[in-house]
Amino acid sequence: MLLAFDYYRDAEGRPEPSRSTFYTPDAYAAAVAQRFPRRFEWAASIHPYRPDALEALESARRRGARAVKWLPNAMGMDPASPRCDAFYAALARTGMPLLSHAGAEGTVDAWGDGQDLGNPLRLRRPLDHGVRVIVAHCATFGKGVDLDVGPKGPKVPNFDLFARLMGEARYARLLHGDISAIVQRNRKRYLPALLAHGEWHPRLLWGSDYPLPGVLPVIYVDAIADLGLIDPAEVPVIVEIRRHNPLLFDFVLKRRLAAKGQRFAATVFETRDYFTPV
Repeated sequence: MLLAFDYYRDAEGRPEPSRSTFYTPDAYAAAVAQRFPRRFEWAASIHPYRPDALEALESARRRGARAVKWLPNAMGMDPASPRCDAFYAALARTGMPLLSHAGAEGTVDAWGDGQDLGNPLRLRRPLDHGVRVIVAHCATFGKGVDLDVGPKGPKVPNFDLFARLMGEARYARLLHGDISAIVQRNRKRYLPALLAHGEWHPRLLWGSDYPLPGVLPVIYVDAIADLGLIDPAEVPVIVEIRRHNPLLFDFVLKRRLAAKGQRFAATVFETRDYFTPV
């Protein structure tokens, strides 16, 4: 799944390249996917404040986009803003899922109060509009204000806020999490909990967070083995796979994770049906 990446945009939806760490147009992601259709699908990235957001969404759908990708912390959109309602209504009509980063962001620049925009509880708004939402990385980084208490509520781990949403029956059909990045140094502490929540596994989706699986300091397999989540005898083989193919490395590593005998269900790695247009 090739991910486009929209600009950081101001309150009027105007792009600000100077605040955009990078930009990958929808047209480029679509063109690569169309050139290699046996290998790739693609996800559009459409900032909801854009004056042409609804037209861009329809155009992306016609060109075969399977989802919409956001990173609110870096793009400058508030998922809880009423300004997004028209976009959410259109997303719900199309059935396309929203893949949205949640939790703190440590790779792409976040401006001003950008980290607050990654609070998982801000995703209640699209969920309440009937949008299928994928919480990237299961919000396994940083702390966020408990907005259910109020705007000045205590700060708690973002993962705990994600877990709260996952526990709400009204979101059982709409809310999913992806397991991209969860093996990285700053997130691996949550691996035992993710493995133990077997009831979540039908709602988890494998993702790689590529190219980070190929960045050597980011994922330290020996440290995961030290947590008892990988058989130390398997570490050299998994590391060797990384030298050959970082995507395969990420896949194999997550398939081999286990906590008290519990592994991720095979369905976590069978994502095609989820992204098939409804």
